[in-house]
Amino acid sequence: MADLTSLRAIGPVATPSISELVYEELYRRVVEHELAPGTKISEADVAQQLEVSRQPVRDAFSRLARLGFLIIRPQRATTIAPISVESVMQAKFIRTAIEVETIALAVERRTQADIDRLAQNIELQRQAVATGSRKDFHKLDDLFHEELCKIAGAGFAWSMIREKKGQMDRVRFFSLEIGAPSALADHVAVFDALVAGRKEDAGKNMRIHLSRITDILDKLRAVDGSVLKEDLS
Repeated sequence: MADLTSLRAIGPVATPSISELVYEELYRRVVEHELAPGTKISEADVAQQLEVSRQPVRDAFSRLARLGFLIIRPQRATTIAPISVESVMQAKFIRTAIEVETIALAVERRTQADIDRLAQNIELQRQAVATGSRKDFHKLDDLFHEELCKIAGAGFAWSMIREKKGQMDRVRFFSLEIGAPSALADHVAVFDALVAGRKEDAGKNMRIHLSRITDILDKLRAVDGSVLKEDLS
């Protein structure tokens, strides 16, 4: 019989808190425009719908307000905030600075296993485009960029990006109804350059990909500019 005396006790497995789950659900609903700008939202209603107490909802509201997703005013209704153009452009600047550097490192450090994972992700993106699933494509898009950060040995960079890209996500999701094929083509261009070891091309393609948010903003203005807050100085 095997000797089990050297085994160590397994510590408690970390699980998301109720507050985190509420936050993620509300974040998703705002990004996916289930909660559109101007929509009134209350702690009591959310707590009732999600069958939780009001404290985790209050915590989630506070985090979402810091992201610029909610407008919380004393004695007045809390509403979903419009999309901040300034925040979108700040996120674009931060993502471009980080991800162009990240893709260069990923080209240097990639392994065949890394390439295989990215190829699988891109194939799933193709399927999402074919079926018209914006939600699936949006998730796979994020996973693609996150994986590149990990391949570069800079997983922490994705955590930094995620903290800043909330408003950008709202704009990106809007575009995916018609823009997913273009986003997929951009990802393929980045992937092909990475596989071939073309560092400069990979960085150039990543920069082009992230710059498209400006065109998407213009299209959103044309469709419904009221969802935007034009706060650029």
